[in-house]
Amino acid sequence: MTHVVHRNLREAPAIAVSGRGIWLRDASGHEVIDGSGGAAVACLGHGHPHVVQAMKDQIDKLCYAHTALFTAESAERLADMLVGHAPGGLTHAYFVSSGSEGMESALKMARQWALEVGQPSRTKFIARRQSYHGNTLGALAAGGNAMRRAPYAPILSDAFSHVSPCYAYRDRRDDETDADYVARLAEELEGEFQRLGPHNVIAFCAETVVGATLGCATALPGYFPAMKAVCERHGALLILDEVMSGMGRTGTLHAWEQEGVTPDIQVIAKGLGGGYQPIGGILVHGRVMEALTKGSGTFKHGHTYQAHPVACAAALAVQEVIRDEKLLDNVKAMGALLEQGLTERLGNHANIGDIRGRGLFWAIELVRDRASKAVFDPALALNERIKKEAFDRGLACYPMGGTIDGKHGDHVILAPPYVVTEAEIGMIVERFGDAVEAAIAGV
Repeated sequence: MTHVVHRNLREAPAIAVSGRGIWLRDASGHEVIDGSGGAAVACLGHGHPHVVQAMKDQIDKLCYAHTALFTAESAERLADMLVGHAPGGLTHAYFVSSGSEGMESALKMARQWALEVGQPSRTKFIARRQSYHGNTLGALAAGGNAMRRAPYAPILSDAFSHVSPCYAYRDRRDDETDADYVARLAEELEGEFQRLGPHNVIAFCAETVVGATLGCATALPGYFPAMKAVCERHGALLILDEVMSGMGRTGTLHAWEQEGVTPDIQVIAKGLGGGYQPIGGILVHGRVMEALTKGSGTFKHGHTYQAHPVACAAALAVQEVIRDEKLLDNVKAMGALLEQGLTERLGNHANIGDIRGRGLFWAIELVRDRASKAVFDPALALNERIKKEAFDRGLACYPMGGTIDGKHGDHVILAPPYVVTEAEIGMIVERFGDAVEAAIAGV
């Protein structure tokens, strides 16, 4: 009997005992390709010697020191690496222990910025439906994941409202061009600013590439510049959540580099430390930091384990590997192969409505009928069936239901580690294709 509160309280998961490269092994000896890096976390796979050694070296020197008294060399070096060159005007980093904590930090910093610049009426945030920004109450309120929000709706803050995502597969009308659709979404955001009162809005929050909730949905060209233009017109901030899509996952270190915009605050986590240690954080634009520095001179927020020395050492080593092994090039090359393989294997399948993504971040959306885009009955839990079929075949993937509205729709994500090889991409596509076909045949 397990005494751990597992995700499924009726069935304990397999016990993972070892990991090497993109492979995991459980206590029964079953070997599995980590085809989704967990939840798009294990960007270097498992057991990378440089990261393991960096952690050991840090543990030998210093495991913990409270940030009210000390900083740590590993934290300083990690910040220097990420924002020392001020990418897009981002000049400072704040490190916490998860993406949810990172989003909470972004929300608090944005509110404090409003106070510091003398605009206390700014108390509202606008985000998007079918988004996910974390599982703490503040981050959950910011997110638009209807399924995750539902049980806790009575205790979520009303400081957040939500507009439509950029979900061209289902939401762009047949009579609309891409530009028309983007313009309609910009008008919707403008309308929400007006409804709330432009002087009351702190920021617009969005995932640069939508993660688990909408399944690797990328924005159409011009979407983010249009959204940022609305924010700038009304003096609000742009917060980009790159917890899942950032730190190299989409082929550039920051996903926003492909969108023609720079955020005022960027949230990072999963690919930052690659799962070697719990770490997340925010990267902050110089103008936001200047307001706090010239104002109160402090960020009125804090965590016991912020800028943890071992976590920062692990993250620094992960980023060094990404740089030194030129893994962004591999993400682009292997991502193109993954797209090609998925398209060749499943692109004409009667129950695959959309294959979408970028870099090594891809998803399939499943449909009962391609022409009408009708979905499978949610009671079938098709996405979970695919997960089980894939696991039995030695592949871990990342399923999700409720793609459309929190209840209807199924998709499955593949997000293999950046070190994946051409041969391994072939194995992933083969096992995934077999799993999809077996799961659909069984419903």
